[in-house]
Parts: sequence; C-alpha cells; structure tokens
Amino acid sequence: MSTIRFDNVSKYFDKVRVLEDLNLDVRSGERLVLLGPSGCGKSTILRLIAGLADVTSGDIYFDDKRVNDISAGDRNVAMVFQNYALYPHMSVKRNVIYALQAHKVDKAEIEARAEEALTMLQLDGLEERKPKELSGGQRQRVALARAVVKRSNFFLLDEPLSNLDAQLRHHARKELLKIHESFGQTFIYVTHDQVEAMTLGHRVALMHDGRLQMIDTPTNLFNRPANVFTAKFIGSPSCNTVDAVYRDGKLHVGENSIELNPQWTSLIEKADTREFVFGLRPEHIVLTAEPQEGSVGAKVQYTEDYGSQTGMYFSFGGEEWVVMSSSYHFNKGDTVYFTPDLNKVHIFHRETTNSIGYPDDVV
Repeated sequence: MSTIRFDNVSKYFDKVRVLEDLNLDVRSGERLVLLGPSGCGKSTILRLIAGLADVTSGDIYFDDKRVNDISAGDRNVAMVFQNYALYPHMSVKRNVIYALQAHKVDKAEIEARAEEALTMLQLDGLEERKPKELSGGQRQRVALARAVVKRSNFFLLDEPLSNLDAQLRHHARKELLKIHESFGQTFIYVTHDQVEAMTLGHRVALMHDGRLQMIDTPTNLFNRPANVFTAKFIGSPSCNTVDAVYRDGKLHVGENSIELNPQWTSLIEKADTREFVFGLRPEHIVLTAEPQEGSVGAKVQYTEDYGSQTGMYFSFGGEEWVVMSSSYHFNKGDTVYFTPDLNKVHIFHRETTNSIGYPDDVV
C-alpha cells in the first residue's frame, strides 16, 4: 500500500490562504494529476507531501501513518522539479546516483539501478556529460532518472515538462507512462496543461483558488463537470455558458427558449431555484443554413481555422459562443441556426455554480 490522505489540510503563508480545508485521497499505484491555473495551490500540495513545507492545520497520512512531523528525508518520496535542479558540476551519472550514494546503498545495487534508468530514458552514452552539455529534453530525462533510481513509494512531479517544446512533451509523456508501468509507484503530477492531465491521469484533481473543485476520471471531468469552473476550464475551446431561467417547462435565454428532454426537466424541477447557467460544449452543437426543429438563429461574428476543424463564433443571450466542426464551414456575417445536442447539455445552479446533476443515461 502507498496511499496518501489529506484530512482538512489548510496552508497559509502569513495571512495568505494557499489551501483551504483540502480533503483528498490518493490511491495506491494510481496516476493522480493535480490540474489548475497558476496560484491555485497544486505545487503546494506536492511540497506538503514531500515535507518541504508544513501544514497550517489538518493532517497528512501515508497509508495510516500521520506524517506531519516526519522530515522530508524520511518520507520515501522522489520529486522532479520544473527547473530540474541538477548539480552543474556533476556528470549525468553522478547526478542520477548521488542520492543513492548519500544513503549508502550497496554499490552493486546503485550500478544496477543506474544502468536500468539510464537505458530506459535513453541516456546511455551521455553518462559523463555535464548538464550544460545537454539539451533541455536530455536534462529533463536526467531529472526523471534521478527520481526513478530512488525506487520511492511516491513519485512527485512538479510541471517537469513545461520547459520542453510540444514534440518533446509528447515523447516525455510516453516515457512517464512507461516508468509507471515498470515500477507502479503512486504518481502525483502537477500541471496547468489539460492535455497532459487528461492523457496521463487515471484521475484528475482540479484546483482553483486553494480549493478542490472536482476529482474524477478525465472522461467525467469533460462529460459531467461538477461546477461552472470545471466546465469552463476543461476543454478547448471551453464550454459555452449563458444565464437561463426555467418557466413553463422550458429554459429561457433572452427571447429564445430551449425545450429539454423530460429527464432534464425532472432534475430542474427538483432544484431550489429557477435561475440557472446553461452550458454546452462547442463539439455538441450543429450549425445549419436553414432552421431546424429546436434550432436558434444567430449570425457568425468571426471564425478561426484550426486546420482539422473550424471554430465559428456567434452571440447567444449576450454571451459569445463557439461551435467546432470539421464537416461544415460558415463565414463571418452568415446567418446560421444552431441546434444543441440535448443529451450533452450541462445545467448549473446560478448562485452556487454547482451542477444540478445528470440523468442516468448521460455518458
């Protein structure tokens, strides 16, 4: 077992709140990604796990052992930093094995671990080079190798790929998956890049302003967001949203009305409000040149060419909405009619911004 549990953990720097009453369970052997904008507290969570910072209140447990007062060196944690933190005067191999030598691991064991890690991360042949003689991708792999050889229960990664170009990031993500498949440590990975989060994580914990917004599989974050922030943060372009009022069995947006499926109206009528935020992802709208049943008219304001898809922007209820499509294209100024996929909508309580829930048959 290699589980981590945060029990009502808060962290303040002087009077500045960084984390507020965080309750979080990390399962043994899983890849958990901490995702969110800069300053949301995700890197602080890693530092608290590693023992590089102290909690202000609450408790952290490794398995069932409280670790608040256990020093960083005794937590059996390997960490990879954004800036790699390599020793500039040491060779690649010395950087990789330095911690093992400091902990007086058997020499034969050190050599075996180093050879395995250097080969896995395609660093064999570079053992005697100094960090300044390496590319950014190679330095990143040295930092990963240094963490791999520790064979720690917990593998913490703080935006380790952010300094790489897109092609190297893609390659490095595959290497990380191989590392996890080989050793099965509990991975906790910090990023602000949702592509990394969705492709690496068994589960994703989305943070905002020091609070946990949602923790679930990538699929559920996209298809069943817990609140407006999650819906807007996940997806590119992000989820379209607009204020709506429910009356006469329909959602009304300005002068337009949307008649929902019965399973949605049942959820709406159980809510303690009639004022909602209506959400729909750009991929779940169809544009046509002629009106269709349930469609709403609009005028294309501008378009963006993404290569494989075109984004077409228009105004709905005073909000800018976008439709993404690879099969049709309209130009600026065209009058169009958009029809929502009523099985893919998102409805949020306007005051709390939380989802009212989803029908059972929504994937």
